[in-house]
Amino acid sequence: MVKELARPAPSLRRGTAPEHAWAFLDGELVPIRDARISVMTHAFNYGTGVFEGIRAYWNAQDEQLYGLHLKEHYARLHRSCRIMRIALPHTIDELVGITVDLLRKCGYREDAYIRPIAYKSSPLIGVRLHDLEDGFTVFAIPFGTYLDIDRGISCAVSSWRRTDDNAIPARSKITGAYVNAALAKTEAAEAGFDEAIVLNQDGHVSEGSAENLFIVRDGVLVTPPGSDNILEGIVRASILQIAADEKIPTLVRQIDRTELYIADEAFLCGTGTQINFITKIDNRPLGEGTLGPITERIRRIYFEAVRGKVARYRGWVTPVYTGSRT
Repeated sequence: MVKELARPAPSLRRGTAPEHAWAFLDGELVPIRDARISVMTHAFNYGTGVFEGIRAYWNAQDEQLYGLHLKEHYARLHRSCRIMRIALPHTIDELVGITVDLLRKCGYREDAYIRPIAYKSSPLIGVRLHDLEDGFTVFAIPFGTYLDIDRGISCAVSSWRRTDDNAIPARSKITGAYVNAALAKTEAAEAGFDEAIVLNQDGHVSEGSAENLFIVRDGVLVTPPGSDNILEGIVRASILQIAADEKIPTLVRQIDRTELYIADEAFLCGTGTQINFITKIDNRPLGEGTLGPITERIRRIYFEAVRGKVARYRGWVTPVYTGSRT
């Protein structure tokens, strides 16, 4: 099931666009090479935009591409727009329709990644959110794994703290806020780790550089609450739903740093990263240093569900192509 994940060519695994990729910009579909904005665009200069990361999964047996949680992602995009005072001129259903049309235009028969961005589009200098024009674009590219999901990853607790809700709110996917994630990620990578785990301002565990975090202690699945400056993740919500359906005991509560070291299992999750199990944190082996039973159980169900293979979760996915065996 996990091995079915598409493995694009090395250049595409880095998130580049192929020649036949398309984008939706200024109300129309255009070749991605022609989807351009001015260097004076406000969002480019000041990070005044919000975005989503959405996956679409190819199911070869069904000959179908399934968009995952499209409505949920666009509902969150609308919430982010409200925080950043961006007028988004499309309803959630319209955004879903635009995305399906875009994917059909691209014609992908492999896993894909969709990036919608709503942003301050005025070409001017001046820091503010008011009295500015707004723009919207979305593009889609082939996309494999962000981190290798078939092996465990090592993590380090970052020296960088997660941005606070009263500074740059983490519950909104603000483009400029991801400098915080980039600082933590590069610090961890240059120290020889795969990923970072970031603490909030009071020293409690928040999340990964750009992923939500779960740990398992004594058979109980634990994840930090939204009030600990995490992104209210859509994959996180899916995992909580799976855990509830599978009768896995779950707590949403604050996590201390030292709990990371004594956890039986831990994993990072998100649309890009999917579900990555952790084998080592701050050079301390975690549990048995292998994929734990609760993480494995959740992963197995999740990776089948995103390809439309689990009847209970068929509502998560939107088929892209008509006339396919779905």
